[in-house]
Amino acid sequence: MELVQLRELVPDSRQAYDCDQWTDRLHSICGRFQSRLPAQSKTVTGAADVMLAGGIELARIANNLEVICRDERDIRSDYGANLFLLLQLEGSCGVEQYGRQSIIEPGDCILVDSSSPSIFHFGGRFSNHLSVHLPRQLLFSDKSQPIEVSRRLSAADPMAAMLHALVVKLFRTDCNDKRAPHLRQLLFSATRQAFATDVEIDRLPISDSACGRLEIVQVLIDRHLTEQHLTPQWLAAKVGVSLRTLQDDFSTLGTTATSLIRLRRLHLAREQLTQMKRTTGASTIAEVAYSSGFNDISYFNRCFKRAFDCSPGDLLQRETAA
Repeated sequence: MELVQLRELVPDSRQAYDCDQWTDRLHSICGRFQSRLPAQSKTVTGAADVMLAGGIELARIANNLEVICRDERDIRSDYGANLFLLLQLEGSCGVEQYGRQSIIEPGDCILVDSSSPSIFHFGGRFSNHLSVHLPRQLLFSDKSQPIEVSRRLSAADPMAAMLHALVVKLFRTDCNDKRAPHLRQLLFSATRQAFATDVEIDRLPISDSACGRLEIVQVLIDRHLTEQHLTPQWLAAKVGVSLRTLQDDFSTLGTTATSLIRLRRLHLAREQLTQMKRTTGASTIAEVAYSSGFNDISYFNRCFKRAFDCSPGDLLQRETAA
């Protein structure tokens, strides 16, 4: 029932777009991705639209492309700060991330990380899904409930039905409705539960490849982001290599372990500040900085302004105005 309701809430549109034009629309909504048409095709049939549901941004991604992908170059030029909760409405979509391959059908859900390479396979067949943009670091910051990215949630799973129902409810809730913040938090909590995992990343076998080490290191950063012991030296010890080897691994990404830790802490702080004016019992900027892993407020303010081109106080004023 919820799937039918979602399709009713999303206008049916199958316009023909030039591939570059459609990809530019996708880029403006979801970040930098690359698209490829099937052989002999000249246009994309579908749509790439953005909408708000109870204060959460959603994108409707409909197309008949061959493939859409996001690689390390795309991530370097456009850091991903979201988790995409994909709700498949029509057709099928093959999703590849973290070495795992899944096919989602109508009613299925999957969680995709915008900060890691991903490939979406369509094979030239029409596919339509909703992409719910969730605050990445905010979801990862709950250490009591680790979540697993790129795992398919079957339409037969009651948690999939719950996620669909919550999205429908958010669609029907105005952003300024006093219930909207509670519904958003409920969706965050339901997503954590739906994709909860018992796998202990700290106990995974050490990889011999740079790619394998970086995958584990990035998950370790998310799991321990706010803890003071999180340093490049600690990460190197956890994956069983020297600090120099870890630095060489990160050079392939065009960054350093220190920079990535700082960037993810800044995104966590920004997500917390964004929520501050939407909930009661809001924290202070200093409390947000400390809870995000920073221990120097002046340093936090400088890094925040350099990363987001505004101060934490400016961001709060914008949120209040919004």
